[in-house]
Amino acid sequence: MCIGGVPNTDWAKDTPIIRDDAGYLITGSELLKAGHPPAGWTCDRDPFFLETSVPGSFAAGDVRHGSVKRVASAVGEGAMAITFVHQYLEENR
Repeated sequence: MCIGGVPNTDWAKDTPIIRDDAGYLITGSELLKAGHPPAGWTCDRDPFFLETSVPGSFAAGDVRHGSVKRVASAVGEGAMAITFVHQYLEENR
């Protein structure tokens, strides 16, 4: 049984968060095209590994394009996302 094989990201269609054709959220270096961040990127740095096309917005687990689709990986990514949130908040205070 595979639960979560289809991302529940319809909510993102009304935001500037970039999704792939299947609806998964694009994050990190996969947002870069020819080494440049997406239009509307407001930071003077490349996106963090789990960061979406909206600076400070992070995605973890099965909803993310290219994720491993395993619970343990999703938990680890969630923990990593907290670290990136702290980094983002530190640079934007």
